[in-house]
Amino acid sequence: MRIIASICARGGSKGIPGKNIRPLCGKPLIAHTIETARRCQTIERVIVSTDSQEIAEIARKTQAEIPFLRPEELARDDTPKIPVLQHLISHLQDQEKYYPDIVVDLDPTSPLRTEEDIRACISMVAYEGAENVFSVTPARRNPYFNMVELVDGRVRLVKQLPAAVPSRQSAPTVYDMNASIYVWKTEVLMKTDTLYLEKTRIYVMPEWAIDIDSETDFQMVEHIAKVRGILICANA
Repeated sequence: MRIIASICARGGSKGIPGKNIRPLCGKPLIAHTIETARRCQTIERVIVSTDSQEIAEIARKTQAEIPFLRPEELARDDTPKIPVLQHLISHLQDQEKYYPDIVVDLDPTSPLRTEEDIRACISMVAYEGAENVFSVTPARRNPYFNMVELVDGRVRLVKQLPAAVPSRQSAPTVYDMNASIYVWKTEVLMKTDTLYLEKTRIYVMPEWAIDIDSETDFQMVEHIAKVRGILICANA
């Protein structure tokens, strides 16, 4: 079974400039995701899709493949992930006659994953009937209990049930997508434009496995990584 890891990393970042290559625990952020993927023995190739020469050079030094620089039309702020992955697979098929069975997509901004997490997600697709899998964490807020919205000037719960929910513990379980791991059957990925399919499944990670989207997130992830020893730090 051919399994590849894709790591998609644009050069532009509005929230944290240069986020994908900013040092985390003494290494560029993207290096942690590359290293974790390379330690996962079920993954045959680790490939970075980027529009940035600087990111590409750092990825090469961390022993990832850079088969191309991503075209500008697939590197905009509003570019969805699925067309980027489809572009990568099409390139491998057209230029190398290489077609993987499974694609493991790993966001560099959510590095608090382990090889065991990746293998568990792969297993759900390879052996347990899932078409695709993505990772989540237990939600910090619940739309049935303590998430509200304004509708025509009135405040109301985002999701309402026939009877009031007295506590968060009694509300239906919901999850936050943490952008850490996405696993696809390639044949499914190449024919879809949505993440949510009939046989989509989720993989639950600890609540501290967060995605970096702000300066505060960056500091939190670095602290968690050091305390829990999840990432291999340059000064370790």
